Amino acid sequence: MGMLSYNACTFWSREILRAICNPGTTIVWQEGIRFLIVGGLVLLLVTPTPGKRRKQRIAGGQWGGQHIRMDVGANTATIEYDCANGSITGPLSIDSKGRFTWHGTHATEHGGPVRSDETANQHPATYSGWINGDTMTLTVKLTETNQTIGTFSLTHGRAGRVFKCM
Repeated sequence: MGMLSYNACTFWSREILRAICNPGTTIVWQEGIRFLIVGGLVLLLVTPTPGKRRKQRIAGGQWGGQHIRMDVGANTATIEYDCANGSITGPLSIDSKGRFTWHGTHATEHGGPVRSDETANQHPATYSGWINGDTMTLTVKLTETNQTIGTFSLTHGRAGRVFKCM
């Protein structure tokens, strides 16, 4: 359709007008309607919709702040807090306004040695917030209890300051 010449377009216009003025030409009328429907559908498919949000991935590497450090890989992130750790799996993407909701796990730690038969105190968690430039605001919430672990401010490229349990 994109290769129609001016004469072909003029031909189609004349044929459509002739079909409108002369209802006896049903074949041309059907072809004209088919052309309009197909053309309209093509326009709908290639026209961007204003409500569509483009997802983009966050910057990889280290993000850090007071009491938190996050290392972002291609599709995962590992998090260290004071006396806790966590992980996020899946694409770490944000919407066009910088907002995100990611899912992963959160595990509390304790002071002293870890026994060889000890199981991790790990729970499903939701990591949500927004990114503005190189600054991330992150809220961590346990999924099962809806308990908020905390809200943290992280900066991309910063190491973070974490105090481990003694």
